[in-house]
Amino acid sequence: MPAPHALRPQPGYRAIALIVASAMFMEQLDATILATALPAMARDFKVTAPHMSIALTSYLLSLAVFIPASGWAADRFGSRTVFRTAIAVFTLGSLLCAQAESLSFLVVARLIQGMGGAMMIPVGRLVLLRSASKAD
Repeated sequence: MPAPHALRPQPGYRAIALIVASAMFMEQLDATILATALPAMARDFKVTAPHMSIALTSYLLSLAVFIPASGWAADRFGSRTVFRTAIAVFTLGSLLCAQAESLSFLVVARLIQGMGGAMMIPVGRLVLLRSASKAD
């Protein structure tokens, strides 16, 4: 029978799990929230709703481009470093989205946001996996 201390996860495991779960929640929320606000945002930007869909598409395009690169980046620079950077890029993109006064600025901000979001999900899972022992 293994010692009781051997069954416990590494210190900080719960904090890491909470941070990764929060990042995943924010990314999923951001991927879908714009759809509900689309008509109001189209009015504010003085464009039609179909034109606003480029803001949705730009985020998804950024995800599609950067998710495959996330594994390479995590191996090259370290998963924790890439995860921290992804959160910073995602936060920067979110702040820029909040400041957007035109559709073109919003599209660029959503591209930046998607870049961070694309790295957060797979690399966050990797950080969580690597912070737990094999027995957990």
